[in-house]
Amino acid sequence: MNELLTKIQHTTRHAKQVGALHSLTTAQEVIVDHGIPFVVRILEQLDRKENYQAKQEKAKVNPFLPYEQDLFVCDLTPHHVCLLNKFNVVDHHILIITREFQPQETWLMEADFTALAHCLQRLDGLAFYNAGAIAGASQPHKHLQLIPFQSNGETFSVPIDQVLSQLNDRMQPQQIPLFPFMHGIISLPQDYDGKILFDCYLALLRFLRFIDGPLNPGWQTQAYNLLVTRRWMLLVQRAQDQYEKIPVNSLGFAGALLVRNQMQLSLLKKLTPLQLLASVAARGDLSQRAIAPFE
Repeated sequence: MNELLTKIQHTTRHAKQVGALHSLTTAQEVIVDHGIPFVVRILEQLDRKENYQAKQEKAKVNPFLPYEQDLFVCDLTPHHVCLLNKFNVVDHHILIITREFQPQETWLMEADFTALAHCLQRLDGLAFYNAGAIAGASQPHKHLQLIPFQSNGETFSVPIDQVLSQLNDRMQPQQIPLFPFMHGIISLPQDYDGKILFDCYLALLRFLRFIDGPLNPGWQTQAYNLLVTRRWMLLVQRAQDQYEKIPVNSLGFAGALLVRNQMQLSLLKKLTPLQLLASVAARGDLSQRAIAPFE
């Protein structure tokens, strides 16, 4: 039995019993855009989460330091712990959090990817990082997130997989021609660890010209979303956190969007999901950009 999954399941049962976990129930609809079946969740309880976070921010409370013991899953590495996401849409949604405070708008380092690899190797799913408020981050304390593909009989999918068949298996940055925004994606080897994930992240940062040399710890130069599965890593440069009051975080670029009500759903149908993503991401032409081999 998967030890990490067992701990997540046990903590989930306990957190629900004591009222520490708040699952946000949703209705959902599929909008197909250029062959991608975007899953749009109508999250009418989103105000509940935002009001809670606003109170914390006003009181200058960091919910991760100290963290709620009832949400604690396990220690991951000397630098990271695993918690349940207090406000989840999908069961067993976990957070990978630094033990000491680090700002969410600082670069990810190899230690962060070591903790991520530890989880992803044990729990097949979608991992992601909202690099700052413009990218959809709601907490200032550095944390990655992971949603399992299978949970309590339910399936969480990554709709953009529908257009990734053209992705080559070479470990070098490339682009999906259908995506009308600044991004880079790279295939991952079957045998990966924290260092390999970190090296792929560096390759994407250089490809998008976020950096042009070694990565030094510290504040990031651009807001971005990072998405990681066992097969690929995607990085998207962000320009704003929402469009027409529809918020977008990393999950939007996986093909999973949130709207607050039927009015926003109707607007999204007229706008189309890909145009929404293009409206919150940075634009630019990478067609002439040389792609350096992976090192």
